[in-house]
Amino acid sequence: MIGRTDDKVGPRARRAAQARAAREGAATEKAGAAGAGAKKKVDTKAAWRDARALMWQHRRALGIGFSLMMVSRVAGLVLPLSSKVLIDEVIGKARHDLLWPLALVATLATMVQAATGFALSQVISVAAQRAISDMRRRVLNHISRLPVRYFDEHQTGVLISRVMNDAEGIRNLVGTGIVQLVGGVVTAVLALGVLVWLNWVMTLVIVVILAAFGGGMAVAFGRLRPIFRERGKIQAEVTGRLNETLGGIRVVKAYGTERREQATFAKGVHRLFRNIASSITGVSATTSASTVVIGLVGLLILGVGGPAVIAGTMTLGDLITFVFFVGLLAAPVVGIASIGTQISEAIAGLDRIREIRQMPTEVDEDARREPLPTMRGDVAFEDVWFEYREGLPVLKDIRFEAPAGSTTALVGSSGSGKSTLVSLVMAFNRPTRGRVLIDGRDLDGLRLTDYRAKLGVVLQDNFLFDGTVADNIAFSRPSAAREEIEAVARLANCDEFVRGFPQGYDTVVGERGVKLSGGQRQRIAIARALLADPSILILDEATSSLDSESEALIQEALARLRGGRTTFVIAHRLSTIRSADQILVLEQGEIAERGTHAELMALGGRYRTLHDKQYAWEANRFTNPGEDFTTPVPKAAKKAAAGR
Repeated sequence: MIGRTDDKVGPRARRAAQARAAREGAATEKAGAAGAGAKKKVDTKAAWRDARALMWQHRRALGIGFSLMMVSRVAGLVLPLSSKVLIDEVIGKARHDLLWPLALVATLATMVQAATGFALSQVISVAAQRAISDMRRRVLNHISRLPVRYFDEHQTGVLISRVMNDAEGIRNLVGTGIVQLVGGVVTAVLALGVLVWLNWVMTLVIVVILAAFGGGMAVAFGRLRPIFRERGKIQAEVTGRLNETLGGIRVVKAYGTERREQATFAKGVHRLFRNIASSITGVSATTSASTVVIGLVGLLILGVGGPAVIAGTMTLGDLITFVFFVGLLAAPVVGIASIGTQISEAIAGLDRIREIRQMPTEVDEDARREPLPTMRGDVAFEDVWFEYREGLPVLKDIRFEAPAGSTTALVGSSGSGKSTLVSLVMAFNRPTRGRVLIDGRDLDGLRLTDYRAKLGVVLQDNFLFDGTVADNIAFSRPSAAREEIEAVARLANCDEFVRGFPQGYDTVVGERGVKLSGGQRQRIAIARALLADPSILILDEATSSLDSESEALIQEALARLRGGRTTFVIAHRLSTIRSADQILVLEQGEIAERGTHAELMALGGRYRTLHDKQYAWEANRFTNPGEDFTTPVPKAAKKAAAGR
């Protein structure tokens, strides 16, 4: 079918939509700028709810840990209590017969405390590491199922920080932090009972001092928690920028922008430093306050305990024991300064993780969608519109059919909507209006995991993993035998250069395939797509990095493989799509022309203009000796092309 599609949106309506979107964009930018300087408040209630769920999940290990902790803390009271017996009974009353039994009890208690402390660290540390591993796995599982647009809007380094750094903090919720906190409370309660028994008046004053200190700690950490959350955000941004700089180091060096990248990184590091400095000020203040508390307690003991011993209302053993147990009471309260910091950081990290895990994923609704056990590959677009930003359509009223086994080529100038259309076929995006039909069924109602399993993709930007050549080809089907891998490699024209490597198919390609040339990476990506044996094949400039000879071989292989596969080809080199069953010419998000190569050439429209311009350019371009495999252009044809 040949034809032109009229613009469905008039110029006035288009300008109005653009103006409205511009106003909305400006408002969004202002709001973002206003909120950029404000620290986002941590949803402490929700974070603690998640923390309780996490603790319940690891309740067995925590239960064992708390039991060991109780035994250890009780055993830790024996040595301070023995001091009273030693001073008042063994020394004061000359009961020397109690010395060795007292020493034996103290030794046994110390050994029990050491053994339970060791077992406690083993149980809790393993539980904490298991919790961290589980959390990282769950966060990555969720992130990997988020829509593609989420990854377009967030730096890779930020996401890595969410998975690795934020999950690390939960060790303080199911590990040493929470156990130290609970253990400190238990020790404080036991010590408080002994102190009341020894001298309730001094104990009451000390409790008032410690309570005031604890209240101050609660206020301090309430203010520090948003700073900890902001620190995680800044650290993620700095990591993201560093990841980009190192990943694009060739571009950085090629343009000599090392100093600029260094300055950008320095600014980020300085922001992180200022954040840490502000939190250090708060933590240092709490530490100094704890020193003041210890001084006040010591002054109280000297000012009240000393006269009590002189007056005979307290024995020397009572006073020494009182000093020991004041330390056992004050230490957990003072320790809040460090433990509270750790738990606050963990809560902030858990809050950031919760934010991500609340985002809807692509497969959330797969349970209600229909399964897709088999697929012929019929694709149809019915009145499809798509917008990245409201009021600015990228695709407008797209209608076409691609029967199973056919090849549809998409051509047009940059920004005409070719890649966006293909993203709808791959279900990376969903239409704003209209429907995409697969075998006559709405793609929105089909199970996404079933559908994607039947897709094969070769994108313009080929990504290879840091593994062997065989591993990268088999990525689309890990169970494939080596014979199958080599078979598709031959079809993709990989086999010859792969066998030229010393390790052959076991050659490690490096990060992103850096050890291979662009053409080699492209051909391995094509082999990977062929191994998937897809019903729908997406080729986005799949032959762009190949020389003319390799391109001819690949085109021949793809022509054989198109049987039974619906193929979508995005190509700027129009010579590669002459055999397509239909060619869609996109301009400004609309189908301007459609038909076969011969039909569109005869039409003499936009496609003919693109073809002739490209043919004239390729005929006059500079080529190295031996690289030009095209048929020489007759002078008459050159003159005709120039005349047009």
